[in-house]
Amino acid sequence: MEQSIKSVLVKQTIAHQQQQQKSLQRHQALVLMCRVYVGSISFELKEDTIRQAFLPFGPIKSINMSWDPITQKHKGFAFVEYELPEAAQLALDQMNGVMIGGRNIKVGRPSNMPQAAPIIEQLQHEAKSYNRIYVASIHQDLSEQDIQSVFEAFGKIKSCKLAQSQYPGKHKGYGFIEYETDQSSLDAITSMNLFDLGGQYLRVGRAITPPNCFDGPAAPSTMPTAAAVAAAAATAKIQAMDAVASLTPNNNTSNSPLGLSSAAIPPPVLALPTPVGLSATPSMVSLTNSGQVQPVLAATAPGLITGVTVTPSINQQIPSRVIVLRNMIGIEDLDDELESEVTDECGKYGLVNRVIIYQERQSEEEDAEIIVKIFVEFSAPSEAIKGRDALNGRFFGGRVVKAELYDQILYDDNDLSG
Repeated sequence: MEQSIKSVLVKQTIAHQQQQQKSLQRHQALVLMCRVYVGSISFELKEDTIRQAFLPFGPIKSINMSWDPITQKHKGFAFVEYELPEAAQLALDQMNGVMIGGRNIKVGRPSNMPQAAPIIEQLQHEAKSYNRIYVASIHQDLSEQDIQSVFEAFGKIKSCKLAQSQYPGKHKGYGFIEYETDQSSLDAITSMNLFDLGGQYLRVGRAITPPNCFDGPAAPSTMPTAAAVAAAAATAKIQAMDAVASLTPNNNTSNSPLGLSSAAIPPPVLALPTPVGLSATPSMVSLTNSGQVQPVLAATAPGLITGVTVTPSINQQIPSRVIVLRNMIGIEDLDDELESEVTDECGKYGLVNRVIIYQERQSEEEDAEIIVKIFVEFSAPSEAIKGRDALNGRFFGGRVVKAELYDQILYDDNDLSG
């Protein structure tokens, strides 16, 4: 009974862990696909100018610029992170070489993009199964029906959805259209990209991710825990009956020294194992003379077989215990004392488990800029929040420190590129 239950549930746990790993890899790939590197920026330009230039392609999540503490100017490059991979791809296709502030900017992918290439190729391959296009820079006064009426001239539309805003009746200025044929989607992109619709130039491109990709792939079909326990109990029943039969040939009771049948042997009591990734309340099950499983200690959680409480440990959202400090120092300021200094300073806000000094090259060019990011891991999420609030906006060596919580999943997977 014990081995049977353990075998079934451990197999399920392994399947969950594999699925979690796949979801993590897709998440990391999508994060990278949302980012573009912008170089050769005029030193006179501010972040607002960069935002205004790149906003037509879709909603911008963040813009990170590296500032020089002496000149109080940026170093000529920035990272623009969009909410959607399609927005980043359109910006990459249409903004490289564009003149802004008297200089032709360079737009490319982050240097760590190749590490996620297999997953990105898989996502793009899945996207080809859908004849979807991405449309951005849609005027607020245009409705979903207005957009569909314009784009259905290129072919029959299966769906037209604009991303809805938090305000009733408003959209976010972008959406996806899926056609029945690939040719229709190609014609729509060719004709409608940079088309002036209502005073705004549309930005139109092919969707490079499948629908609902941010929800992750569907979980593999697994046996419910209650069914797994019941299946294990049935197996144990057969094994017990076989064992009884082997001890009493032909069911003859005359050989028993007490004249009793083997069915009178006290049933064994087995401890229900706790499989990896699952937690159970202290509970025992016993095998009765009839081969049935009965609880010895009652359990508390509903929804599962009586006598067993099992709770999945896979969290959908993990509170972060890590903060990242940007623009605290430059590469020229690195020394052997920095880690201990950061540990002491952050120790004012909680128990510091680890400090990582990370040097990140900003592009694949040989003379690419290197920035320093400092990751501080606290023992609890509340301490990380306290540290972030205290350090964000503080001055350090003439620099304004930018402190923010870091994605716990990326950190646990040793991905410091975010």
